[in-house]
Amino acid sequence: MEAEIAALKQQMEMSVAINSEVFYWWCIGIMVAIHAGFLAYEMGASRVKHSLASGVKNILAFAFIIPTFFFFGWWIYLAMYNGFVPDFEAGAAGRPWDLAMGPNLADNLTGVIVGVFILFSATTASVFSGAVIERIRLSSFIILAIVLGSFAWILGAAWGWHPDGWLTKNFGYHDPGAAGIVHVVSGFFALGVLINLGPRIGKFNADGTANDMRPHNLPMVLIGLMLIIVGFFGFLGGCVIYLGTEQWVNIYNMPLTLSSFAFNTLMAFAGGIIGAYVLTRDPFWMMSGALGGIFSAAAGLDLYYPPLAFVLGFVGGMIIPVAFKFFEKLGIDDAVGAVSVHGIAGFWGVLACGIFASGYPNVAEGAPAVNFIGQLVGGVVLLLVGFVPGYVISLVMKKLGVLRVPPEAEELGLDLAEIGHVSYPEQQS
Repeated sequence: MEAEIAALKQQMEMSVAINSEVFYWWCIGIMVAIHAGFLAYEMGASRVKHSLASGVKNILAFAFIIPTFFFFGWWIYLAMYNGFVPDFEAGAAGRPWDLAMGPNLADNLTGVIVGVFILFSATTASVFSGAVIERIRLSSFIILAIVLGSFAWILGAAWGWHPDGWLTKNFGYHDPGAAGIVHVVSGFFALGVLINLGPRIGKFNADGTANDMRPHNLPMVLIGLMLIIVGFFGFLGGCVIYLGTEQWVNIYNMPLTLSSFAFNTLMAFAGGIIGAYVLTRDPFWMMSGALGGIFSAAAGLDLYYPPLAFVLGFVGGMIIPVAFKFFEKLGIDDAVGAVSVHGIAGFWGVLACGIFASGYPNVAEGAPAVNFIGQLVGGVVLLLVGFVPGYVISLVMKKLGVLRVPPEAEELGLDLAEIGHVSYPEQQS
């Protein structure tokens, strides 16, 4: 009898492990749609002479993030949860030569979990990518994308997503859907770079008024944005933990249901579309509002009543175009509104959780409950985690003269100047 019980227990454990592997495997696959979406979105948002370069830039960022995350990104997440002083023992499993980082050497699950985090990292680089199209030098962009995707956001995740992260344990920071961890960090990283990169030639007139540089293919932009939405269901799936029982938990090991993620994501998605459309009647902002709506509810997806998620998304959809105009008046040329869609909507989502989920018990014994001050502190810290490296490193590149392509290359078009090809055969005639 004891042997049968032991065998049954082993079989159940194996089933749990296999189910977990399969779940995260498909999260990875669905998340790749995010990058198909960003590819279409950014190529369509570019003018014709820059469109291919925008696509190549996006693909290369994805490719460079994968090995750099493997070599040091995962170690940062495991080792840096207490701040800037690493816990070498905790980080040991993230060293590239550790057994856990080799297939079939330690366990079956680590590889797919790391794969999910790699796709999170690549998402941050793609967020930044769209803001700087049509004038950034390809090599400098890749360096900046690695800094963001394999260092900056992961440092924020170690602090505010790790169950023992100091923002969570000391301030009660709550953000299972990564409104701050991914979107605030990447949005404000982009802002830091944009300040030094400067506007595209012809964006602003001598009196400071802005010209509208419309996408060359708005249908492609809309399709790309919808693909990003598809991919975000894989992204949010990667933000939950399956324990092999009837209970799911969030990234902090707190109980949740997939129903809460499903209902609230859909409601915030719809709210963001409607809010942006009511304010602008512009299809571009309508679909950008869909993204911003999700980010507006992401910090409390596990807690909200669905109509509240709809309202938060609606507000986020209305905030985005207003924030875009504000930055434009400051002379910031954000080609796709990434700072507003990700940075501002994400920050609103972080604060909203502190308002509407205040008092909810948090992860660790002795940690504060969810509260507004904790969300505010977390949001500001994550803003700085993105903005400071983005600004400082791009400033150094600017001083060295390597951040931006020469004016003649920008006038010619980056497709020819940097890639050596054109997007459409008609350009050659």
